[in-house]
Amino acid sequence: MRDAFIVALDTDAHTALGLARALSGHVTWLKVGMTLHYAEGPEIVRRLTDMGFRVFVDLKLHDIPHQVEGAAREVTRSGAAMFTVHASGGEAMMEAAVRGACEASRECGADTPDVLAVTVLTSMDASALQATGVDRGPATHVELLGRLARRAGVQGVVCSPQEAAAMRALFGPDGLVVTPGVRPRGAEAGDQARTATPKEALAFGASHIVIGRPVTGAADPVAAVEKILAEE
Repeated sequence: MRDAFIVALDTDAHTALGLARALSGHVTWLKVGMTLHYAEGPEIVRRLTDMGFRVFVDLKLHDIPHQVEGAAREVTRSGAAMFTVHASGGEAMMEAAVRGACEASRECGADTPDVLAVTVLTSMDASALQATGVDRGPATHVELLGRLARRAGVQGVVCSPQEAAAMRALFGPDGLVVTPGVRPRGAEAGDQARTATPKEALAFGASHIVIGRPVTGAADPVAAVEKILAEE
């Protein structure tokens, strides 16, 4: 599970770098989301990469294809190993993200990051979807967006653990299925509506699990990681 474990650094830069130093050697992946990236910009991705981590940049790009293509180029240049776009932005937008990532990686001689399409946020349930005009339940809507993402040529999706099995079947054994909404046994769900434990998420077909507050909010983040890794 260790190489599948992504710790979400939704903190300020000082705290994030301290956590990174503590977690070095314990996890491979760190997530830089909006809170940290908006505060520090692409430099935080470079700093974490220089420390030896693989960095998942979770900005959920969602705009016209031209803007997303440009943003994807810049995210690639920062050293991201994976980044996200919203599947609801449409097929052309997702294709533009893949194109931008490929072009930038060729220009700077770096590995091409994997593009992941965010399906339905793990904070949303059926009633929240309905309030936005979507009459399908989360599982059905994830399936629709997943098929759109696969046609667009992205490398995988972000979904809740509850949809991981369906997305694994759709993307095959080599596809990426990244699941936030993962909570260790006994942890509070917080603002997450569709959750599972780490072991459950991986058993359902997740390639990576994202865990933030149960680690970053712990008195001993390293002990928290090791306890999660040891869960049966």
